[in-house]
Amino acid sequence: MKSRILSVAISAGLLLAAGAQAEPVLQGKDAYGNWQADKPGTIRLIRPQDLVRPGATRSVASSSRVVPRPPEAALQVPAGFKVELFADGLRAPRIIRVAPNGDVFVAETRAGTIRVLRAGEAGKVATNEVFASGLRQPFGIAFFPNGDNPQWVYVANTDSVVRYPYQAGDLKARNKAETIVPSLPHDGGHSTRDIVFTPDNKRMLVSVGSLSNVAEGLGTPPGGMEAWSKSQPLGAAWASETERAAVLAFNPDGKERKIYATGIRNCVGLAIQPQTGLPWCSTNERDGLGDDLVPDYVTSVKEGAFYGWPWFYIGANEDPRHAGARPDIKDKVTVPDVLVQPHSASLGMTFYQGTQFPPDYQNDAFAAEHGSWNRSKRTGYKVIRIRMKDGKPTGEYEDFVTGFVVSDTEVWGRPVGVAVAKDGSLLVSEDGNGTIWRVTRP
Repeated sequence: MKSRILSVAISAGLLLAAGAQAEPVLQGKDAYGNWQADKPGTIRLIRPQDLVRPGATRSVASSSRVVPRPPEAALQVPAGFKVELFADGLRAPRIIRVAPNGDVFVAETRAGTIRVLRAGEAGKVATNEVFASGLRQPFGIAFFPNGDNPQWVYVANTDSVVRYPYQAGDLKARNKAETIVPSLPHDGGHSTRDIVFTPDNKRMLVSVGSLSNVAEGLGTPPGGMEAWSKSQPLGAAWASETERAAVLAFNPDGKERKIYATGIRNCVGLAIQPQTGLPWCSTNERDGLGDDLVPDYVTSVKEGAFYGWPWFYIGANEDPRHAGARPDIKDKVTVPDVLVQPHSASLGMTFYQGTQFPPDYQNDAFAAEHGSWNRSKRTGYKVIRIRMKDGKPTGEYEDFVTGFVVSDTEVWGRPVGVAVAKDGSLLVSEDGNGTIWRVTRP
């Protein structure tokens, strides 16, 4: 593959900044909106009490068509920021993670490769190498142990977890992959698996999405519901959904496997919040209940918690496709922290701890919204900033990078990964046209 890496800023015509005026917080139905209302600085607050009834609008299949990036296409970022093309010609880049030395590791899921990009002076890319290949839909990447001198690069395939010996500066894997977790639930459904380590380096967390949209036809668990509930974690599903819609926990060597949290339909992106040490999930919720249900979400994940899928959503709201199925756990659903416009397809996330952005960005989160297919009014296709105060989410989020949509039917970019570069800039991958973008605060 020939990958052309651009090491110069794109023309001034592609660098836009939003106006500096403070925006009101959009709430209730005003917060749902569509791509035409998106712009940097727009703030939304979606609360559980704002949810519409199931079927308030019909469920619509409205997939976008990905087109080549038009010459006039322009990304928008907040006033005072700049966005430039960091790399192109990549093979559908998805999750991106930055090594302690600043190298950028990229999961090219469809190609089965992990790629390394190294920036030279002034953030210009100087090196582009394939670190590892022959993987099965790799997605999550993590360096272990945490800190400045990791010894391993872990990769979460769709069906396993493997690791490679690593020394700072390695551009290619030193040895063949060592299998740490030989089998994860796979063979259909949501295929992404992300991976993080707890701050104490004692546990490895792996996210596994559901096989289905909402587990219709799940039936009765082996031994009956009462026996299952007593022997399994709260909200754990069974049959083809066993260990799915969950975050799994292991020792770093792959042993001591257990379910960490349940009822998270598809936790695509995992990140550790620096202030609390808690894992967070960027989550795709269910489809089929109309334009404005169910909100996707970004949330802290508490061990032993149940987040509702498939029987409930956003607390005790019962999915009508499972009416009356689980009254025993209706009052035990954990409500997510930050609700996002329904069907946005929230993917990768990260917490900002750089020094380049203004102080009020410190410890806020960013999430990449891949974009809707189950909404008549297209939404997503942007990067959002999730606001924190004293380490706790306010519930509000803000459009941060927009401009990936061409029209009601066409888009040129679908954001997937977000990562903070060593210089404090924000990197954003999109798998529509195979590019990575760099947001800076000059």
